[in-house]
Amino acid sequence: MSRYHALRGVSVAAVQLTLFAPFSMAHGQSSSPAPLPPVNVEAPREVAPKPAAQRRRAQSSTARRQARPSPVPPPAATLVQSVNVTPGETRAILNQAPNGQTATTIDRSRFDNRPAFSVADVLRDSPGISIKQGNGPRDFGISIRGSNARNGFAIRNIVIFDDGFPVTQPDGLSRSDLIDPHAYGAIDVIRGPSSALYGNYATGGALNFRMRPGREIDGFEYGVEGGSFGYLNNYFTAGKKVGNFEYTLFGSDVRGDGYIQNSWFNTQTVNFLGTLQASPDDRLTFKLINNELDTRLPVRLSLNQYYQNPFQNGCETPGTPGCGTVSLFNNGFNGTRTPLSAIAAGLGRDDRRTIVGGRWEHDFDNQTTWRNQFVFDDRNINQPTGTTSAIGDFASYNFISDVTRRGEIFGMDTMTYVGGFFNMLPWSSDTRNVMPGGNATLGRIIANTTASHTNWGFRAREEIKLAPTLTAIAGIGWENTNLWGVNSAYTYTGPTGVTSTRLTGADRQFQNTAPELALLFKPDSEWQFRARVGAGYGTPQVGNLFVISSGQFGNNAQLKAQRNIGYDLGGDWTPNNALKVSLTGFYEFFRDELVTQATPAGAPNTTYTFNAPRSEHRGVELAIGWRLSPAWRFTAAYTYLDEVYTEYVENLTNGTTYSFNRTGNKIPGISPNELTARLSWDETAGPLHGLGAFVEVVWKDSFYMDNANLLRAPGYELVNANVHYKTDLVSESLKSLNVFLEVRNLFDRTYVASANNIGNTVTAAGLQNPASVLANTTGSIYAGSPRTFVAGMKIAFR
Repeated sequence: MSRYHALRGVSVAAVQLTLFAPFSMAHGQSSSPAPLPPVNVEAPREVAPKPAAQRRRAQSSTARRQARPSPVPPPAATLVQSVNVTPGETRAILNQAPNGQTATTIDRSRFDNRPAFSVADVLRDSPGISIKQGNGPRDFGISIRGSNARNGFAIRNIVIFDDGFPVTQPDGLSRSDLIDPHAYGAIDVIRGPSSALYGNYATGGALNFRMRPGREIDGFEYGVEGGSFGYLNNYFTAGKKVGNFEYTLFGSDVRGDGYIQNSWFNTQTVNFLGTLQASPDDRLTFKLINNELDTRLPVRLSLNQYYQNPFQNGCETPGTPGCGTVSLFNNGFNGTRTPLSAIAAGLGRDDRRTIVGGRWEHDFDNQTTWRNQFVFDDRNINQPTGTTSAIGDFASYNFISDVTRRGEIFGMDTMTYVGGFFNMLPWSSDTRNVMPGGNATLGRIIANTTASHTNWGFRAREEIKLAPTLTAIAGIGWENTNLWGVNSAYTYTGPTGVTSTRLTGADRQFQNTAPELALLFKPDSEWQFRARVGAGYGTPQVGNLFVISSGQFGNNAQLKAQRNIGYDLGGDWTPNNALKVSLTGFYEFFRDELVTQATPAGAPNTTYTFNAPRSEHRGVELAIGWRLSPAWRFTAAYTYLDEVYTEYVENLTNGTTYSFNRTGNKIPGISPNELTARLSWDETAGPLHGLGAFVEVVWKDSFYMDNANLLRAPGYELVNANVHYKTDLVSESLKSLNVFLEVRNLFDRTYVASANNIGNTVTAAGLQNPASVLANTTGSIYAGSPRTFVAGMKIAFR
C-alpha cells in the first residue's frame, strides 16, 4: 500500500494571552501520584564585583530563584499547602491529578516486570477504565466510565496528553498506535467530565502519559520481549541530565504475525523529551513523537461467525465456515461484486503519525509562571479496512498560553490559573473503492471530504485553602467550535462508469461552557474525602455530518453537541503504609449523547453517529492496594456501570419507517462489571532477593450489542501468571538486569476482545428481528488472544 502525501500549510497569528481573572479551577484526587525526583538546575554566571548593598540585594534575589526547582511536581494533594511548590509544578499537576477530581496514577512498578505490548496491558490497573480491541495491533478503544465504549474505532470522549503535550487532535480523535508503554514512568487517569480544564471532548476525562526523567535513567537501557504468534519487541531508553539540559529518548521496533488470520504488524516508535534551563527564570521543553505502522487487518465477524471460527482460520479458502468477507466491485466502481476474505482483499493500514511540540515557561517571580506551548500533529493515513479505503493527511496546530499564580486571599493560600487556547485541523481526504486483485487494489474514488475543524476559547480556575483541612475549587471553561466541510459523493452508471457528483455542505458553529466546583476535605492523615460537580461537552466531527444510517454518504448535519454534567462523591482511607482503599460513586446526566453503531455490510462507511436526547451514566469505582507482608501484595481495580437511555426513540426503516421507544434500555457496548485483581509476591531480602511472581484475574461481564437489548456479547474471565527476577549488577558498565516470563490467558479461554454496536432491523410486518437474526450481523466482533507465552529481558547500562 502506498502512502498518500499532501502538503498543507496554515499561517496563524497568535495573540499572547496574559489574562488574570478571579476564577480558577483545581481538583483533588483519589490517589496522589508519587513525586518524581526533583531536578534543580541553575545556569552558572560570572558576576562582576558590586558594592556591598548591591551584593546583598543580588544574593537575596539569587536565593529566591534557587529556591525554585524545575517543575517536577509533588503530590497534588499538597498543592496549596506547601510553600515549596512552584507555579510551574502547579501547572504540571493540572495534567496529572487535579485537586477535587477522581484520579489514579499507574506507576511504572506495576508493569516494569511484565510484557507491556500496548496500553491494554497497563490501564486495566485503574478503576473506571474499559479497553476494547481496535483496528490494529496497538489500536485500542479506551473508555473512562463507558465514554468510548460505543465508538467503532480509535478513542473519543477523552483527551490524551504525553508529558503535558496534547496528542488528541482538534476533532477529538486519539489513537493508541503511537503508545509503547515501555517509554513511560507513570500514567495518570483522570475521571469524570473535565471540559472546564481540558476543553472539547473531555466528557469522560483525560489521560496523561509521562516519560521518566533523564536523571532517573542516567544511562542507557536495552530491552527485548517476544513470544507466541511471532511477537518481538526490541526497545531502548536513554536519559541523562548534563548541566542545564535533561533528556529522555525512547525507541522501539515491534513485529508480529498476529493470532487472527491477516493480522501481522510492523510498527516503529520514537519518543523524545528534552528540557533546557535557559536561565534561572526560563525553561524550554521540546517533544517529538513519531510512529510508523504497517499492518494487515482481519474482518470483524458476526456473533455466530465468532462462535464458529473466532480466529478466522482457513479463510483464504472460499466457503470456509465462520469467515467474514468484504464484497468488492469487480471493476472498481459498479456492477457485479465478488466476496473476498480479508487476506484475499489485502485489508490493512499504512499510517504515519508525527507530533512535534515546544514549550516555553517563564517565571515572573516565585509565585507566577507564564507558559506558552505549541504542537504540530500530522496524521497521514492509508486505510483499506473494508470495501473502501480512507486516504488523507490530517495536519493540526495547537497553541496554549496560560498563567499560573500561587498567592493568598485574606490569609488563605490560593492557586489561580487562567489561559487561552486555539487549535485547528484543516484536511482533505478521499474514500476509494477497494477492488479484487489483492494487496488492497484501489478502484475509483467514491467521495472526497474537504473540511476544517477549529476550536478556541478560555479557561480559568481558583483553588482556596479555606482551612487547614478543607480546600475549595472552582473553575470554568468556554469554547467556540466551527465545523466547515464539503462532501463530494460520486456514483457511476453503465459499463463505462458515467460519473455523477452530489455535493453536501456543512457550516456549523457551537459555543459550549463547562463549570466545575469541588471540595477536598482531609481531616487527618488517614482520611481524604472529595465532592465534585463538573461539566463536559463534545461536538460532532465533520465526517459525522456526511454519513447517514445506511452507511452511505449523505446529510447528517443536524447532529448536536453532546453535553454532560457529573457528580462525584468519594473518599480514600489510608490507615497505614500497608493499606489504601479508594471508593467513588458517580452519577452523570447526558444531553444529546453522540452514539455510534455499525452500518449494514457493504456500505462505504462502517459506522454511523446519532444523538440520543437523554441518558444517564452511574456507577461505582473501587481501588484497593494492600501489602499483606513485606513480600506479599494484593491489588484490585473494580468498576460498576449502569448506563441507560432516559429519552430516545429510534426510527427503523425497511421501505416503511417504524419507531421504537428505547427509554429505559441499557446503552449498548457497556459492560456492567469489570475487575482486575492481582496477588503478587516479591522477595525483598535473603538469597531469593529480587525474585517475584504474581497471578492476575481479569473479569469482564457480558453486555448488550444493540439498542433494543436483544443480543448480548458474552463476558469472560482470564487468568494471567508471571514470574520475574531483577538484580543489581556489580560492574563498571552494567547497572541491573530484569527478566520475566508470563503466560496470558492461562486456561486458553476464547473470548470477545471487541464488539462494535450493531443496528436493529425490522421485518416486513414492522416487527424487530430477534436475537437469532441479529447474531448474523457482521462487522462487529474481534476475538481475543488465546493462550500466549511472552518472555523478556531488560539490561541497564551506566
